[in-house]
Amino acid sequence: MRISFHGAAQTVTGSQHLIEVNGRSLLLDCGLYQGARAEAMVRNRTFGFDARAVDAVILSHAHIDHSGNLPSLVKAGYRGPIYATPATCDLCELMLMDSARIQESDVAFYNKKATRRGEPANAEALYTEEDAAEALTLFRKQPLNQSWEVLPGVRATLYEAGHILGSAMVVLDIEEGGRTRRLAFSGDIGRFALPILRDPTILSDIDHVIMESTYGTRNHRPPEEASTEFAVVAKETLGRGGKIVVPAFAVGRAQEIVYDLQKLIGAGEIPAVPVFVDSPLAVNVSTVFKRHAELFDEETARLLRTDGEVFGFKSLKYTRSVDESKAINDVKGPAVIISASGMAETGRILHHLRNHLGDSRNTVLIVSWQAPNTLGRRLADGEKEVKIFGEWYPVRARVATINGMSGHAGRDLLIRWATALMPRVRDVFLVHGEPESSAALKEALREQGLDGVHAPALHETVEV
Repeated sequence: MRISFHGAAQTVTGSQHLIEVNGRSLLLDCGLYQGARAEAMVRNRTFGFDARAVDAVILSHAHIDHSGNLPSLVKAGYRGPIYATPATCDLCELMLMDSARIQESDVAFYNKKATRRGEPANAEALYTEEDAAEALTLFRKQPLNQSWEVLPGVRATLYEAGHILGSAMVVLDIEEGGRTRRLAFSGDIGRFALPILRDPTILSDIDHVIMESTYGTRNHRPPEEASTEFAVVAKETLGRGGKIVVPAFAVGRAQEIVYDLQKLIGAGEIPAVPVFVDSPLAVNVSTVFKRHAELFDEETARLLRTDGEVFGFKSLKYTRSVDESKAINDVKGPAVIISASGMAETGRILHHLRNHLGDSRNTVLIVSWQAPNTLGRRLADGEKEVKIFGEWYPVRARVATINGMSGHAGRDLLIRWATALMPRVRDVFLVHGEPESSAALKEALREQGLDGVHAPALHETVEV
């Protein structure tokens, strides 16, 4: 069996891991790489393998850095099945179309600006809505905890990952050359006691594992502390008449923030100011969340039984149209604006940042990990001036970061998850982490007695 790491190797985004076994090939995830624009353009347009030779794809979850390049894969000739949980399939139906629309829209806007500056207007979208629609025809729903034959000699089972709605860990039972082995792909491991979601699965009886290492260097504060800090930032900003602008992933983080605001306003801890979820995708995603209430944790299920609503309250407004989005800029006084994308690289959040960064009363709230070279990372790093749509804007608004709201496991849980695989596990391949994070986790696992820990390079191939 050969494993090739064609994405999320020595970096967090762009998940793509190719398994070759019994003369067939299986791709785990096909995500977009998010980083420096020029590098992202090359990486996302160029696969390290022949798309036409891939026999099947299994998707861990719907986040764009794990699913977002599937239309490009199909555009390059892939025609096999794409397996995922029912919730992931439903989310991807929204997210891939939205990704295509955003790319086409942003390219049109960029070219318009370039023309005005007298520059070449030659930007092209990575893929179109037509490409995304074709990819969606290949999706096949697979429930959690039920195995199926994905390739000859390879059975797959999906387990709860606790990262976002529908997220899964993948376990492959492989028969090859008279040997039987088990390979696991962690996907993105969630956290215990997060709002809305069930806890991640602790696996066992695994021979080889491809494992995320995003937070290999540090832990998160408990979720309840993050909620308290969120309340403090909200009170301070709204109290001085400012607006809170939150770049948030439309899947997961947007719903968690709405959930927290619903509790804070309901308890009278913050005033019932206007709250806008300005993302057609987030609006539709919230509907998918309601459709899959069977995946909620007990606290959220109890709230749903009591209130009959989890993602809605009187001062909350979901906006769909461009006119509704533009009208938010005319709102006077304190308000909360939640908009995608989570790393502030595309979408309506760019327009809200353009309009609100210059006011010192406002706060830009960073609530998730930001990839290097993204606008979100530049804001989190405290840059005083940032470029949006080719123009520079001063950063006078406060930028606050709440790391405890992350949906990723922290260092201690990553160690706990990996060491639970002992003594059987022989190979641990650390992916989805910047070099320092993977190196730190590698050393920690070796101290726990785990040998065979490796952080592969991009396009590296190993035989196991």
